[in-house]
Amino acid sequence: MILLGVGKEDTSQVAAAMAEKVANLRIFEDEQGKMNRSLLDVKGSALVVSQFTLYGDARGQRRPSYIAAAAPELAKGLYRSFRRRFASWEFLWATSLSGHDVRGAGE
Repeated sequence: MILLGVGKEDTSQVAAAMAEKVANLRIFEDEQGKMNRSLLDVKGSALVVSQFTLYGDARGQRRPSYIAAAAPELAKGLYRSFRRRFASWEFLWATSLSGHDVRGAGE
């Protein structure tokens, strides 16, 4: 599961670069038990979930501020940029944009 937080300063290039980074992170074990394999290497699957609360800032207060999070329309566009880049690889994936149904590869 990938929780995707989008900030108000992010761009479609940042979203595409994040998709590239996530797909290539070496977080899966190889034959020697070392974390040397990526999602692409293992032909894994992923659920990408939009999560603006990752930008919540509760320092010095009791109510979190989400001022650093992208506005909903910007966030949706950047989420779609991430999804488009992520969908270009051949592994199973699904997405969930807050308030929407989960959709799978090719939909």
